[in-house]
Amino acid sequence: MAFLADALSRVKPSATIAVAQKARELKAQGRDVISLGAGEPDFDTPDNIKNAAIEAIRRGETKYPPVSGIVPLREAIAAKFKRENNLDYTAAHTIVGTGGKQILFNAFMATLNPGDEVVIPAPYWVSYPEMVLLCGGTPVFADTTIANGFKLTAEALEKAITPKTKWLVMNSPSNPSGAAYTWDELRALADVLLKHPHVWTLTDDMYEHLTYGDFVFRTIAEVEPALMDRTLTMNGVSKAYAMTGWRIGYAAGPLPLIKAMDTIQSQQTSGACTIAQWASVEALNGPQDFVMKNKAIFQGRRDLVVSMLNQARGIECPVPEGAFYVYPSCQGTIGRKAPSGKVIETDQDFVTELLEAEGVAVVHGSAFGLGPNFRISYATSEELLEESCMRIQRFTASLS
Repeated sequence: MAFLADALSRVKPSATIAVAQKARELKAQGRDVISLGAGEPDFDTPDNIKNAAIEAIRRGETKYPPVSGIVPLREAIAAKFKRENNLDYTAAHTIVGTGGKQILFNAFMATLNPGDEVVIPAPYWVSYPEMVLLCGGTPVFADTTIANGFKLTAEALEKAITPKTKWLVMNSPSNPSGAAYTWDELRALADVLLKHPHVWTLTDDMYEHLTYGDFVFRTIAEVEPALMDRTLTMNGVSKAYAMTGWRIGYAAGPLPLIKAMDTIQSQQTSGACTIAQWASVEALNGPQDFVMKNKAIFQGRRDLVVSMLNQARGIECPVPEGAFYVYPSCQGTIGRKAPSGKVIETDQDFVTELLEAEGVAVVHGSAFGLGPNFRISYATSEELLEESCMRIQRFTASLS
């Protein structure tokens, strides 16, 4: 009898974490490595948020919190959804978790039975299918294309739905592609979902505040209120507020689902860190001006990276609407020979040879379910981004 659970044989370690670890190891060996794999803002948490945490400690807010979150934060979440998304939730319809990942995991754990299917557009965040598998479900991938901006179409969604489908996972703006859905694009998907009342939608809006130009963010329950009774709208403070290490995610949805997630969380981690929750109250209720400032910086970085990558031989890089990633195609490098003598046959070959030759660490697209592509996080300085893109240009020029 095996000691480890069979479920572990169905899941893979996170590719993004693996890339970051490989970059750290090479740096420790003295290599000049620039890591563009981490999905983490390089900005510091704003002072007003840090001060709110300090004041919470001084007030003695250091005890166990309620499992679903402290009341002031749940009220702030409900107010945020009303203010920014035109969604009418009460505090009772909300739940706070230790990061968005726990929210998603608990939702799947609360709802999936063996044989239940979850539709996941590809490319996808690496954790979605692994969570589904760990919770006993079956991920069903709906491919997108670079031609349609890496967005799920109504036709592809219709084709992916079966009588076993329980969830559709939506991530807008997307990790890894940065693709974000317009009102009309969500409207078309909502029309399909209205025809299939057994399908729920789990919408991951973690990058909501990071959209660029004239793009207006929308979430699917806002576009079609009739879907609210079968939608879990997830968000968090990690990306927009530069609070990745505070580990606070949250969601709102129908009461029976929220109560089921609360039951699981009560036996899992109990409530999220009390001090981090008080900091998150300030994040949601406090000044928002730094969000726009940071967004402008990200947009400048995006434009720099897209421009320089499109000047690299064999690389095609579309312009993403949001997040802080680009997802260029390296199709034009397939079949060419690297300086090491290795013939590049896959996107994984491309990123491996790029790391070895130029010390630039990126994540291969097949880890996100769609290649030959690679993901770059531009959540770092323009100086490092420019140097990285110059190295990528030099590497692609060296291919024979």
